[in-house]
Amino acid sequence: MKINEIVKSASRMAHKVGFKLKKHSPEILVVTGVTGVVVSSVMACKATTKAGDIVAAHNEDMDKIHRASEMQDVDYTAEDMKKDTAIVYAQTAVKFIKLYGPSVILGAASIACILGGHNILRKRNVALAAAYTAIDKGFKEYRGRVVERFGEELDKELRYNIKAKEFEETTTDSKGKEKTVKKTVSVADPNEYSDYARIFDNGSYGWSKDAESNLIFLKQQQNWANEVLQSKGHLFLNEVYDMLNIPRTKAGQVVGWIYDKEHPTGDNFVDFGIYNLNIEKARDFVNGYERSIILDFNVDGPILDMI
Repeated sequence: MKINEIVKSASRMAHKVGFKLKKHSPEILVVTGVTGVVVSSVMACKATTKAGDIVAAHNEDMDKIHRASEMQDVDYTAEDMKKDTAIVYAQTAVKFIKLYGPSVILGAASIACILGGHNILRKRNVALAAAYTAIDKGFKEYRGRVVERFGEELDKELRYNIKAKEFEETTTDSKGKEKTVKKTVSVADPNEYSDYARIFDNGSYGWSKDAESNLIFLKQQQNWANEVLQSKGHLFLNEVYDMLNIPRTKAGQVVGWIYDKEHPTGDNFVDFGIYNLNIEKARDFVNGYERSIILDFNVDGPILDMI
């Protein structure tokens, strides 16, 4: 019984180790490849210090052949000289192959490891992009059915969890008399942001203590993003993150915008969500009451297959 448990435990451990090796195989291959390239370079440098001896021996043998061909009393024909020359060159080539062969083989194997690791990562990224595209397509189809059946307004309310909010406001009429008026506004749930949303605050590039300057800066960056989109025809989210000095993300290298004036696949423009007035904080930012804002980008979804 104990033996069976030991065997099962060892089997589980072996499978676990095997899976981890497979999971991290790209990193292992790349590190192995880089290490191999460095080692092969060192080996080649060491081999070069011995190459002079081979060249010297080759020159000495060739001198002997030339001296023999110039001697009148020796029966050494041109055909003999040709054969001996071929033998010397062949022997020299073999010596160089033995000298540099290990470093060349190691270098080639190292490059193969690097390319193999890159190929595994590429296949994984393609699979992730395909899965992401399928999810995004399903979500868009769902939203399309909601819009078709209930209209765009309800779709917007459901997407941003927009709810009616009542507040009291004191106003003064033409006679100078104050009165309290109840107003109702549509307000989005501040937690209902996409995974691509990022905070623009005092730790961000371009932020200043002046609220108006912050609004101008973000509008300029948004205009810049739209210019790039229109000139290239596509724009990745990571490129917009770069414009704002925001760290890149894995999703950012897959999702983005496509510009197609004739057959638009999305909004056909980049929007940072600055003027999403259903969000109270966004209204305060635009009106100059807030110096910070959460930027939520209107990406079209995965665009790798659309370019």
